[in-house]
Amino acid sequence: MATEEVMDSGEKRLNELGYKQELRREMTLFKTLAISFSTMTLFTGITPLFGSSLLYAGPASLVWGWVVVTFFTWFVGIAMAEICSSFPTTGSLYFWAAHLAGPKWGPFASWCCAWLESIGLIFGIGTQAYAGTQTLQSIILLCTGNNKGGGYFAPRGVFLAIYIGLTLIWAFLNTFALEVIAFLDVISLYWQVIGGTVIVIMLPLVAKTTQSASFVFTHFEMGSDSTGISSKAYAVILSFLVSQYSLYGYDAAAHLTEETRGADKNGPIAILSSIGIISVFGWAYILALTFSIQDLSYLYDPSNETAGSNAVAQILYDAFHGRYHNSAGAIVLLFIIWGSFFFGGLSITTSAARVVYALSRDKGVPFSSIWRKIHPKHKVPSNAVWLCAGICILIGIPLLKVNEIFTAITSVCTIGWVGGYAVPIFARMIMPEKNFNPGPFYLGKFSRPVCLVAFLWICYTCSVFLLPTVYPITWSSFNYAPVALGLVLGLIMLWWILDARKWFKGPVRNIDNHNGKV
Repeated sequence: MATEEVMDSGEKRLNELGYKQELRREMTLFKTLAISFSTMTLFTGITPLFGSSLLYAGPASLVWGWVVVTFFTWFVGIAMAEICSSFPTTGSLYFWAAHLAGPKWGPFASWCCAWLESIGLIFGIGTQAYAGTQTLQSIILLCTGNNKGGGYFAPRGVFLAIYIGLTLIWAFLNTFALEVIAFLDVISLYWQVIGGTVIVIMLPLVAKTTQSASFVFTHFEMGSDSTGISSKAYAVILSFLVSQYSLYGYDAAAHLTEETRGADKNGPIAILSSIGIISVFGWAYILALTFSIQDLSYLYDPSNETAGSNAVAQILYDAFHGRYHNSAGAIVLLFIIWGSFFFGGLSITTSAARVVYALSRDKGVPFSSIWRKIHPKHKVPSNAVWLCAGICILIGIPLLKVNEIFTAITSVCTIGWVGGYAVPIFARMIMPEKNFNPGPFYLGKFSRPVCLVAFLWICYTCSVFLLPTVYPITWSSFNYAPVALGLVLGLIMLWWILDARKWFKGPVRNIDNHNGKV
C-alpha cells in the first residue's frame, strides 16, 4: 500500500495499461513543455517556406493563412490532448491507435500509425538539417562579404557535409542522458522566446521603411511568372503550406509521457500550451517579416546579396544594411534563427528515437532486438537514435543532384507526421464511448465533433502536400513526395499483407497482471 501511495499518477496508469516503468520518470511539466515547444520551434517552419508561400499569392494570403491553419490546429491538439490524458505511454500515437481501434483492427491501426509517425519524424530530422544548413549557408555568405561582394556561397558538396554534420551532432547529444537533452531544450525555450521577441520587435524598428497595413493584410499578388500557377484558388492553397508545415510537432510531449511526472495531466497541458505559444509568436514573426519587406520582387532575384536563396535572410540584410550600411545585425539575427533549427533537430531526434524504440519493443521493426536496447548507463534508446540518424543521412544524399529535394523531404515529413495523428483520432471518433477510459482531460459530448473536424483537416493537409508546387512540371521541378511516400508505404503494406499481419499484435504488455479498462 505504501508503494501505491507514492506512485506517480502517470506510472499508475501505465501499469494499468499493462506496461512496467522502464524509463526514468524525471521530466517536469516545464521540461516536457520545453521539448514539445522546441520540436514545433518558432522559426524552423516559417523561415524556409516563407519566401515560396509569399510568392504564390502575396502577403495577405500568407498572413491570414496562419490564422486559418491555427484555428483548425486547435481541434487536432485538443483531440490529441484528450487521448494523451488517457494513455500516457512512450510511443504515444502508436499505442493510442492500437487500443482505441479495438482488438480486431488494433494491430493494423497501430502498424499504420507507427510507421507513418516514424517516417514523419525521421524525415523531420532531415527538414531541420536541410533548413539549418541553408541558414548557415546564408550566414557564411554574409560573413565573407555577400553575393555581390565576393562572399562564399557553399556549393552542394559542402552543403551536404554540413547537413550530415548537424545530423551526427544531434545523434551524439541524444546518446547522453535525457536530462542533458532536457537541459538543452530548456535553453531552447528561452532562446526562442527571447530571440523571437528580439526579432519581432527589432526588425520593423530597424527597417528604414515598413510596408503599410493595407499591403500586409489586404494585398494579393500572384507570382505566376515564377511559379507558373495562374489559378488564384490554387495559389492560395499553396500559400498556406508554410503554416501547415509549421503548426505540428506538439505530440512531442506525448512521446515523453513515460518519463514525465504526472503525465496524465502534464502531457495534455504541454500539448495545448505549445500550440498556444507557437500560434502567437509564429504570427508575430510572419507580421514582422512582412512589414519589413523593402522590395518584394528583389527578394527572389538571383543576383541579390543572398543569391536569391533565402528570402528571410534577404529581408534581414535589407533592413540592417539599409539603416547601418553593414550586415552585422542580420548575421546575429540569422544566428538566432539557426539556433532554433539546431534545437529543433535535437528535439525531433529525441522524439524519433522514442517512436522507433516503442515500435521495436513490440517487434514491429526489422532487427527489433537491436533497436529496442536501452543504454545501460544513460537509460536512453541509443541504438534507435543512431538508426534514425543513419536513415536521415541517406535521404539527404540526393542533395548532390536533385533541386527539389527539400520539397519532397518537407512533404513526406508533414504527411507522415500529421498523417500519424489521423489514425488514433479517427479511432477515437468511431469507438463506443463506453469503451473509452478518460483521463483528467476529457471532452465528454464534444469529443466526436472535435475529432471529426480534426480528422478532416488532417486529410486536407496531407492532400495538399502531394500537389505540384511549380508549373510546368519537369524532372527538376517535380514534387517527388508522392513517389517516395508511395514506395515506402507500399513496401510497408506489402510486408503487412505477406507476413507482419500473422504475428504483429501491436503494443506488447510487459506486466502480466494488469487491470483497468483498455
